[in-house]
Amino acid sequence: MNIDKAFYDNLFKNLFTDPCVVKFWDGEVKQYGSGDALFRIKFNEPIAKTEVICDPSLAFGEGYMHKKIDIEGSVRKAIESIYKNQDGFLSQKKPYVKLVKIFSNSIRKSKEDVQFHYDIGNDFYRLWLDETMTYSCAYFKSPEDSLFQAQANKVDHILRKLNLQAGQTLLDIGCGWGELILTAAKTYRVKALGITLSSEQYSRVQERIENENLQDLVEVQQIDFRELKDRTFDRVVSVGMIEHVGKEQLNGYFSTVKSLLNESGVTLLHCITSDDEVGTDSWIDKYIFPGGYIPAVNELITLMAANKFYLIDLESLREHYTRTLEHWAKNFEQALPVIEKMKSETFIRMWRLYLNACAASFHSGNNDVHQFLFTKGVNNTWPLTRAYMYP
Repeated sequence: MNIDKAFYDNLFKNLFTDPCVVKFWDGEVKQYGSGDALFRIKFNEPIAKTEVICDPSLAFGEGYMHKKIDIEGSVRKAIESIYKNQDGFLSQKKPYVKLVKIFSNSIRKSKEDVQFHYDIGNDFYRLWLDETMTYSCAYFKSPEDSLFQAQANKVDHILRKLNLQAGQTLLDIGCGWGELILTAAKTYRVKALGITLSSEQYSRVQERIENENLQDLVEVQQIDFRELKDRTFDRVVSVGMIEHVGKEQLNGYFSTVKSLLNESGVTLLHCITSDDEVGTDSWIDKYIFPGGYIPAVNELITLMAANKFYLIDLESLREHYTRTLEHWAKNFEQALPVIEKMKSETFIRMWRLYLNACAASFHSGNNDVHQFLFTKGVNNTWPLTRAYMYP
């Protein structure tokens, strides 16, 4: 194993924006940065220099998962301290640009990838999501909003943006556990179809439809959006789904949405975005979201224009996602006594790292989340101002 403490010493001198203490595998303790340390990095065993240089995200991510390293203090603050360092090792090397993978994301592979993440089990997700089982960025009208209230706000905000009218048809691509389509049907009396590739989500949505006697207004299908044929809708919504499509399939996504919309129909796309075409890093791809790709804002807008969509509204919800992830991470830790009976320590450390890394990424501006509202062709009947979006 290529172990080089001088390499690590140089690395930590320029890695964090905040003071920290590092305890190396041989017992040596060093502080980097002046002032009180905000966190401590403890090496229980060395990670090869070559692994770090080749793929820092995978090397340190796996190192934390398998207890080669520990973080004492806030995991989120440690990661955020790296993201904030514009002159650090990761920023200089831009390693993820070279590591972006191109996936075919066939219908079969998309189903496998989605089930890898979302079919971990409803019982697991129920422990740390809110009561609605909404697994996407919430919308905080006030910092005091509970996670449940903020998720209800988000659904309401999206449905208002879509300017739904009774009797219209709505398609939700990647409907999750069904909160949006059920709310749309009950509040606006629209006919809603939700589609998902997750078996666990499909079963839960079907159960909710039957329990609430909404069979006349709501249906759910376990299919890929590319398999939906011979139907069109007045509105199409997609929340946190396009990140699973893959770079090579982005244009296909927009062309399919176009074919599913009625003329002058409206669609809302809610998704995580980046400021360049970096995609996703290899640790996330391997352990959390296989086959995923975080699109750049300019990519999405270019593809909208290429498919003759008209962008009529764009909103950033970046700090809303930071708050959402803070709630999820806190709920996850509070549920540990139960999770420990269900999952291994490696799994728990992996998910702790995932939730905290995401919170750090949004708060530091490393990623954003946007809502795009756009029409198929020209829609000259749309409200002249944004006033209709707000109660």
